[in-house]
Amino acid sequence: MTSTNPPKEFVRSDSQKMIAGVCGGIGEYFGVDANLVRVLTVLGTVVSGGTVALIYLAAWMLMPSR
Repeated sequence: MTSTNPPKEFVRSDSQKMIAGVCGGIGEYFGVDANLVRVLTVLGTVVSGGTVALIYLAAWMLMPSR
C-alpha cells in the first residue's frame, strides 16, 4: 500500500522566522509551536554550555530555506 501524501520538507521557515527560521522550520516539521522550540533551544543552550547554539548555527547553514 502506498501513501498519497508527499514527504514533509525539512526546511527553514519564512513565516515563523525570528533570526534564521530554524526553530520555525523545526516546529512546522514536527507540528509543534515554534515558540516552544525556541524556549527549548535557549534552555538547551544554557544547560549544554553552548553546544545547542553550535547545532543551531550548523542547522542555519545546512537547512535549505523555503
